[in-house]
Amino acid sequence: MSVSARLSNTHVSPQKARLLANQIRGLDVEDALAILDMSVRGFSKPLAKLVRSAVANAEDKNNRDKTGIDLDNLFVSTITVDQGPSMWRIRARAQGRAGWIQKKTSHVTIVLDER
Repeated sequence: MSVSARLSNTHVSPQKARLLANQIRGLDVEDALAILDMSVRGFSKPLAKLVRSAVANAEDKNNRDKTGIDLDNLFVSTITVDQGPSMWRIRARAQGRAGWIQKKTSHVTIVLDER
């Protein structure tokens, strides 16, 4: 039985988010949280919060539907990072010109499954 959680419009570029997502893909939840807690990257805290949210969704689904999900055997089966909408900002450049700055956002989806 799989459970999922989604983080939308977070202010991090998809390339930076995928670096952390690739590290925890396929790991047990405990190992993934240990890696994220020890990571120095700024996106590790929101991603750890998303993993904990997915575990809470599994616990809620287990209590509500009596599905028999074993919370100790959960692992990260799928994690995807998609690009969200970009914000465009202007920065002043030399000789009266303007330079465009693209502030990227990401959508992260995580799916936990039982081993």
